Amino acid sequence: MSMKKMMASVLAIALLAGCSSSTPADGSSDAEGQSAEAFESTLYPTPEGVTYTASSTNAAAPDWAKYDELVSQIRTTLDMDERVSLLHQAEDILMGTAAVIPLYYYNDIFMQKTDVDGIYSNVFGNKFFMFATSPRDVLKVNLASEPDKIDPALNSSVDGACLDVNLFSGLYTYDKDGNLAPDLLDHENPYEISEDGTEYTFHLQEGLKWSDGDPLTMNDFAYAWNRAIDPATAADYEYMYAPIAGYEDGALQIEVVDDYTMTVKLSAPTAYFLDLMAFPAFFPVKQSEVEGAEGFAENPGAWATEAGFVSNGAYTLESWKHEESMVFKKNPNYYRADEVTIEEIDFMLSADDTAIFAAFNAGNLDFADSVPTNEIASVKDSPEFHVIDNLGTYYACFNVNSPVFEGKTVDQAIAMRKAFSLLIDRQYICDTVGQTGQIAATSYIPAGMADGNGGVFKTAGAWNYPNGSDGYYDAEVSETAVEEARKLLEFAGYTFDDSGKLSADTPINITYLTNDSSGHVAAAESMQQDFSEVGINMEIKTEDWNVFLDDRKNGNYDFAREGWLADFNDPINMIEMFASYSGNNDPQFGK
Repeated sequence: MSMKKMMASVLAIALLAGCSSSTPADGSSDAEGQSAEAFESTLYPTPEGVTYTASSTNAAAPDWAKYDELVSQIRTTLDMDERVSLLHQAEDILMGTAAVIPLYYYNDIFMQKTDVDGIYSNVFGNKFFMFATSPRDVLKVNLASEPDKIDPALNSSVDGACLDVNLFSGLYTYDKDGNLAPDLLDHENPYEISEDGTEYTFHLQEGLKWSDGDPLTMNDFAYAWNRAIDPATAADYEYMYAPIAGYEDGALQIEVVDDYTMTVKLSAPTAYFLDLMAFPAFFPVKQSEVEGAEGFAENPGAWATEAGFVSNGAYTLESWKHEESMVFKKNPNYYRADEVTIEEIDFMLSADDTAIFAAFNAGNLDFADSVPTNEIASVKDSPEFHVIDNLGTYYACFNVNSPVFEGKTVDQAIAMRKAFSLLIDRQYICDTVGQTGQIAATSYIPAGMADGNGGVFKTAGAWNYPNGSDGYYDAEVSETAVEEARKLLEFAGYTFDDSGKLSADTPINITYLTNDSSGHVAAAESMQQDFSEVGINMEIKTEDWNVFLDDRKNGNYDFAREGWLADFNDPINMIEMFASYSGNNDPQFGK
């Protein structure tokens, strides 16, 4: 065992690996022509009934047609018990690839001055500042560094969503207790729904305005929604419109009856449909603002790349010094403007945890959404330090098309990834990096997520998880796990020397991509040491936030840090993101 583990004196998780049951009984050959006998792990067995065949474009990557088919069935089935089963089957396929490596289930930490009140958050990571109170007129906040996108249709990051929910308003929102509540809809009569659950009629409040004073109507929602599914927009979240009839044909079945009434037809009853109405990708945008922006033809999000654009939420973006700061000003045309007491929010744009922490301690920030890893222990008992629940999973991710797997069969590539997973000391990361009670993950879909059928997903239908309880591997560390990792790598064509390290003839060199944050880097360093146990050499590469997001999305990486906070409380949100056509399919499945 490594010195780190001995010093920690804690048990950790071994994500225990296995290879697909489609492995030839007589073994496979690697690119060097060496053969190895197939090895099936008992600690991380392949989910029952799951097999993999190679993609038509890459012999090392799994074919993804079955997964895409399951996502389609989940969206359209009318049998809710069957839907839960299909969701479990999809997670089985996903986890069996070991391309997604869950580390722990999220919680959220932040620092907030004790004389500031009224800021609230939800389990999806959204932070609402519009009803905050403070003895100062200006609220000073750090969420993250320069946002990648602010356009509600194009944003796919949590920090961008936090900005959007304070700049824009949708049909629904979340209140201070985390409950879904009508926002721009008529609060007394928000909607009617047909008996079969497939048609909604929404009723907008009258008198709503954009920040420039122009009327806001249901036509603005219809435009925004159709724009979001337009291929020219290239929205990462385009697939979230799939429940609406006509999505497959590129023409949503929505009808604006009048300025304040809109009907929406669904392909099938969708229990989480109202939750979607609170998600930024469903917020309205003003057509003249979007299409009148310079560069619109080349960049559909050009309108929201500088300050001064029209919005409809509690604040407008008055100034934006890129990579440095943003200033939000109260929107007098916001329909709840009389409840907004903070006239201005100044955002510090930085991912430098040390500088953020120093600014908070110096009184230059009222709210800081991160704490340096080495400072958490010193502030845990402070009234300014907060830990709240989140619904999501922190994980690492392989690009299934990475050159690391070149020359391997699909089963050998899976075995390699499972060997990596097996070696990770998750509990160490929870205890020494997270430090705030994170729970080591045994599955991708997080503990506590609803199943969409009145229950909790991880206990729904008494699913037969491979580890015999609640996930895909046992949450324990053992020497047996390390030995199984070696056997999996041997099956993939690697050899070991007498010390148990990879031989010089068959090295593994891999690069781990992350954004530059003390917690992410510390987690990477922990894994780096874990992998060195068997001689794997992992380089850690840090990038600025925007560059990191683009490289990960475009598959310009081998192995990367990931995290997903649910957008709404239904497993489909954690499953459909890995469909081959999804803009959030970072593992590059089916590509």
